[in-house]
Amino acid sequence: MKLHQLKPNPGTTKNRKRLGRGTATGQGKTAGRGQDGQKSRSGGGVRPGFEGGQMPLARRLPKRGFKNIFAKKYVIVNISDLNRFEDNTEVTPELLLETGILKKLEDGVKVLGNGELNKKLTIKAQKFSKSALEKIEATGGKVEVI
Repeated sequence: MKLHQLKPNPGTTKNRKRLGRGTATGQGKTAGRGQDGQKSRSGGGVRPGFEGGQMPLARRLPKRGFKNIFAKKYVIVNISDLNRFEDNTEVTPELLLETGILKKLEDGVKVLGNGELNKKLTIKAQKFSKSALEKIEATGGKVEVI
């Protein structure tokens, strides 16, 4: 079978309504929009959320909370994930991205102290937790804040 031989199953497709194509079609003249009114005009209709002058739902409901648009989003990496590197490796955010430990870099990387570290590494990241710092330095590794 080739691509040009493919056809949808019988009865699964339907022709679209061709509106405003003469009175004989049954959808001529007003094209199913009715005689008068805002929705019958071209470009007519109301904006999304408009409720005919009634106070819209989005304005009736109470508002709560605050979203800080300047907040920085850090990607987290656990200490146990860094055991896959060789001793004396310089671990950077770019290296973590290449090896697939991180899917994408947001505003930076934060290293957390979950698990154990058995390798002596130089780790460069934007942030470190206290437990991560202690564990890295206990194995003889170095920490550099970018």
